[in-house]
Amino acid sequence: MLGGPRALRFAMVLACAALCHPGMALADPTADDIINSLKPNTALKGPTRGIRALPSSTPAGAPGQAHAAGDDRPSLDLSVQFQSGSANLTPAAIHTLDRLGKALASPQLADDRFRIEGHTDTVGTRETNKPLSQHRAEAVAAYLESKFGIAASRLEAVGVGEDDLLIATPDQTPEPRNRRVHIVNLSG
Repeated sequence: MLGGPRALRFAMVLACAALCHPGMALADPTADDIINSLKPNTALKGPTRGIRALPSSTPAGAPGQAHAAGDDRPSLDLSVQFQSGSANLTPAAIHTLDRLGKALASPQLADDRFRIEGHTDTVGTRETNKPLSQHRAEAVAAYLESKFGIAASRLEAVGVGEDDLLIATPDQTPEPRNRRVHIVNLSG
């Protein structure tokens, strides 16, 4: 077990990693964690180099796009639990979405637009997972609109299915980390 200065240094490294790297997943994030992960970093404006090169079949910024090569906009992966094979939110999902809703309604993010990407694991077929992920993204957007009054014009729901796995797995592998919602600040 770490103690004293080593523990503080370790905690600072973890906090910096969580807040400084786009697309980083946080375990049970607070609304403040979400705000810090999604707010645009004005210090990084201008030409930068990204290490993320994710394939995209549509031009950068196009509706329905999951990722663009070199896309370094602020983003965050959230574990949002749904009932198996459905877009019904579980109590755990509502807990997570309440924190997301508080963050998106905060003054720091109130003027920004967000893409909500629904992702699935490889259980089922691509033909069923793609629309399922779209329904899940739409369920998240609808919840945020109804509970937190976030305007629909600020949210773009996109179903990615199993095309952008967080953890590479073979077909028919239940992997909870792949069943996630990825939030991207389109204004960042």
